[in-house]
Amino acid sequence: MKVSLAWLRTHLETWEPLARIVETLSAIGLEVESATDRGAELASFRIAEVLEAAPHPNAERLRACRVETGTGIVSVVCGAPNARTGMKAVFAPPGSVIPATGLVLKSSHIRGVESAGMLLSEREMRLGDDHAGIVELPADAPVGESYARWAGLDDPVIEVAVTPNRGDALSVRGIARDLAAAGLGRLKPWAAPPVPPAFASPLAWATTWPEACPFVLGRTLRGLRNGPSPRRLAERLEAIGLRPINALVDITNFFTFDLGRPLHVFDASKISGPVLTMRRGRGETFRALNGRDVTPGAEDCVIADASGVVSLAGIVGGEPTGCDDRTAAIFLECALFDPVRIADTGRRLGILSDARARFERGIDVALMPDAVEAATGMILELCGGEASEVVSAGAPPAWRRTATLRFSRLAGLGGLAVPPAEAIGILERLGFTPERHDAASVTVAVPPWRNDIAGRVSLDVAPGFLPAKAARMRDAVVAIEPEADLVEEVLRIRGLDCVPPVSLPPLLAVPAPSLASAAAPIEHARRLLAARGLIECVGFSFLAAGQAALFGGAPESLRLENPIAADLDQMRPTPLASLALAAGRNAARGFPDLALFEIGPAFLEGAPDEQRIMAAGLRSGATPRSWIEPARPCDAFDAKADAFALLAALGVPAESLRITAPGPACFHPGRSGLIGQGPTLRLGRFGEIHPRVVAALGLPRPAVAFEVFLDAVPEPRRPGRRNPPELSPFQPLSRDFAFVLDESVPAGRVLCAARGAERNLIAGVTLFDVFAGPAVGAGKKSLGIEVIFQPRERTLTDAEIEAACRKVVAAVAKATGARLRG
Repeated sequence: MKVSLAWLRTHLETWEPLARIVETLSAIGLEVESATDRGAELASFRIAEVLEAAPHPNAERLRACRVETGTGIVSVVCGAPNARTGMKAVFAPPGSVIPATGLVLKSSHIRGVESAGMLLSEREMRLGDDHAGIVELPADAPVGESYARWAGLDDPVIEVAVTPNRGDALSVRGIARDLAAAGLGRLKPWAAPPVPPAFASPLAWATTWPEACPFVLGRTLRGLRNGPSPRRLAERLEAIGLRPINALVDITNFFTFDLGRPLHVFDASKISGPVLTMRRGRGETFRALNGRDVTPGAEDCVIADASGVVSLAGIVGGEPTGCDDRTAAIFLECALFDPVRIADTGRRLGILSDARARFERGIDVALMPDAVEAATGMILELCGGEASEVVSAGAPPAWRRTATLRFSRLAGLGGLAVPPAEAIGILERLGFTPERHDAASVTVAVPPWRNDIAGRVSLDVAPGFLPAKAARMRDAVVAIEPEADLVEEVLRIRGLDCVPPVSLPPLLAVPAPSLASAAAPIEHARRLLAARGLIECVGFSFLAAGQAALFGGAPESLRLENPIAADLDQMRPTPLASLALAAGRNAARGFPDLALFEIGPAFLEGAPDEQRIMAAGLRSGATPRSWIEPARPCDAFDAKADAFALLAALGVPAESLRITAPGPACFHPGRSGLIGQGPTLRLGRFGEIHPRVVAALGLPRPAVAFEVFLDAVPEPRRPGRRNPPELSPFQPLSRDFAFVLDESVPAGRVLCAARGAERNLIAGVTLFDVFAGPAVGAGKKSLGIEVIFQPRERTLTDAEIEAACRKVVAAVAKATGARLRG
């Protein structure tokens, strides 16, 4: 919500400086996002008249000008092609700071001619991009006057962030009311003098959907002369970022921001039939004022004439019935709409508007008749003409309600004791009317513009929730919320900074662990992957359905009903999808060598309704260059190493893991694998990204990745109370074995079998060689492994060593069908 200081002072009698107003707004809960004073940097600039613009004697493209500044005649050298005798321009005297460049202007001689100032362009004043020439002002612009003041640029603009419950703060008067309640002046009284009717209205209202539009007023005005708005109205709208259109449209925009009361005007000559009807949409398409074609459905409230839909009620009007310079008669609309239905329609059709923002928060019900009279008076003042009687449909809803505040709750709930008299005074200044009070409490009538206090309660009840329980919850909310709202009102006007900070009482003498047991693996994974050189990414949890299909499918159950963008309509199946998209974008910009990871939710193929927590990583391009070893392309074993290191850090020993192939469809079928523990537990997968995915996303080649299911990792066993094993005093010894076996047998089975041959004696098994060729036969390969024997009780004899080696050979042969290579 933007408001200029001058506009604010039309409702608030105050001369407090801008800084004090900004500070107070934030202190009372209306957070100020920005306060812009455009006139401050233009304060030294004056309107001047060029008395003479002669060619410069020593430069073809310059002109030597004599300029009347209001305080005397000065010489200015100007290079603008439009500088000419008799024009009015903006003059910057020496000592001024040019906003666009930050340079301090000094008197100087340019090619032998004195230049004591500068004539300015729009871009030099940061008022636009035009720098082809200097600014040309109207002939009646007063010489010597401050340009910022004459142009209306000396009015600071404040932008306030309005919370969803404060519909009243989306108006200048609402902000002024809060400031007056906080002691920054007096709220000026406001009343709209009634306009006597001159004729019977030829147009009327009807409503067939009172739940969506319970009450609507209208008035016909004729004999109008529409055109550009007067300067004071146009400047007021321009100051807050609105583009003036014409007087009739600008008047409705004015009241939308001034009183928070959206209005709409139809060109009466473009309406078919004598009745405008509030009804459900029927799938008709109409062109809206924003230039879009809109097709409302049965759950959307529309305004229709005999020809069809002319407006999306409460959100945006229709282009065919809009007002232009030829409009001579209008029908003024002032309606009340259901906030929930307005919000649903706006989200469903993807339309944002100033009217929607106010209707979905709730507007002042009692203001409707006065708003019609005020708008009528301004239209007659600016456009002439005469007005009909006011017509209506429906009935105004009952809005009167009360709320009770127990004074003890100010300290008990809010943390600040406020004297009862002061609390009642604050509520009165905010528009609440005390009906009864005693030493312990006060009951107030809630003003009609505060829809957020003691209003209708709408609870979104979950399917299957017991109706009786839902009713009890609704009654509890009705009983509790109004008092809490009054506590908030008193404390925020007293000043949120006045509430003393109080530390929460300690629950335990010894601080609890900073991480819950479920969160600890995630933090450990994050640190481990960062230590391995991967950069963490945080991406959206949704992406385009076509991209999701590349990583495990795009089931309808994971399709978003209301996506934030058309290409973000599907929940991602895995964080790897986001990493792949990021890698593609980086590669397109010349950064193919990447190492990325992300931890987040995933939905695996075959179980789209089950959310998993996954750590995913991706490496692409080449490894980093180093003096120790040359760079090489990333391969599947880099991804495997990342996955195994992560699992080891989470307490899963590498020797307990098994690799089965292949991985899912997004991985290369011959260069990927599944990581498991035991016969059924799946802990992750790794491998090279499938060429089809690489081509579709423009990934750098090669691209490898891993995924680890963090929620599937078993908790590490807690060791019992026993002494750690002693280091053996006996020297270990190693033996190398070369086995020939089928190419299809994974090396992991060989390592696992060798490790289990003599568990009390074998301390480690390592694969150090893989060979395939004619020497070992077609379809065969040779695996070289090193086995470490660690005696613990005594030194082994040669016979014992040989016996242990025979057990290794027998175990591997039994498990894999391998034979010892000769």
